[in-house]
Amino acid sequence: MMTTFKSGRLYIIGAGFAGQTLANEIKLKGIFGEVVAFLDDDPEKIGRRIDDVPVLGPIRDVARLLRLHPADEAIIAIPSASKEYLEELHRILKSAGFEKIRILPGISQIIDGDAHLIQTRSIDPQDLLGRTPVTVNLRQSLNYLRGKRVLVTGAGGSIGSEISRQLLSAGVARLYLFGHGENSIYQIDKELRLLQEEGVGEKTVLVPIIGDLKDRDYTDWILAQIKADVIFHTAAYKHVPMMEENPVAAIENNLFGTDNLIHASRKHEVKRFVHITSDKAVEPVSVYGISKCLCEELVLEAASETPSLSSSFMVVRFGNVLGSRGSIMPLFQKQIQKGGPVTITHPEMERWFMTIPEACSLVLQAGGVG
Repeated sequence: MMTTFKSGRLYIIGAGFAGQTLANEIKLKGIFGEVVAFLDDDPEKIGRRIDDVPVLGPIRDVARLLRLHPADEAIIAIPSASKEYLEELHRILKSAGFEKIRILPGISQIIDGDAHLIQTRSIDPQDLLGRTPVTVNLRQSLNYLRGKRVLVTGAGGSIGSEISRQLLSAGVARLYLFGHGENSIYQIDKELRLLQEEGVGEKTVLVPIIGDLKDRDYTDWILAQIKADVIFHTAAYKHVPMMEENPVAAIENNLFGTDNLIHASRKHEVKRFVHITSDKAVEPVSVYGISKCLCEELVLEAASETPSLSSSFMVVRFGNVLGSRGSIMPLFQKQIQKGGPVTITHPEMERWFMTIPEACSLVLQAGGVG
């Protein structure tokens, strides 16, 4: 998510609140280049000047007339843009000669239009795939977390790290970033601190924790120390073929680790426990699917045995999440790049995809609904 910038001429695509916020930040810092124009399709904005920066449009017509320099860059600042419109914008900007195109994250990561330059990133092929994501009102969905202590397991992973980013806007008292991998926890901790420095989200105390859920005593000790109110349990081994070759590791990490976390959560009166699972847990035919199916049963058993007024244990299932470490899409892309073949399990196989921000927004919403 982190990006680096070179000084040059910047064109902001979208003269709405998000685009204006970015332009103001660029002007104030004075180190990222100069915003020379907004490009927009809204007739009511075209022809105006915003803080002495002209609004030009329609985008398709104006882009053809631009005389670009090598350092010129386009930033798409329309968080609510549909996939279809985003694909059209990308095509127009590429045809106009823009080599550098950045984009703000989806609306699920922009709270009340509160956009920051640090959130922009290079546009990715996955931004142009599939349908327009479901949008979730995060401001409303995150109210149940305000002032709470929240633990995210697997916080360095693709799902855990995105949940952690979105939690910056939840007003939590403390955000515990738990993971087994030192480097991944270091990276998400530094990223979140940089986002906070740049004004993203609300003030939250960040606490990185290195540990292994397979260690029952350690897991119990950690939860006794941090007194977490809410846990988002995303940590798991996820690659199906790899787990077929390593069934002991799959059961030990996914099942025993989850059991240890549930045991400690009940003992130390965690109020909400949200377990991230998989559609592969439905009538499982793989070691990974079986491990997640058994985890679901453990969580649901805890839910049935725990008084609803004191604690809530719940399960959220995912399909294939675009860009996640467990997604099939990176493999498909590599197979296409080398000329094929693209391997599928059956000619009539269909896959249903979610984006990472979309999936994580739904997880946070589920935690509030229960």
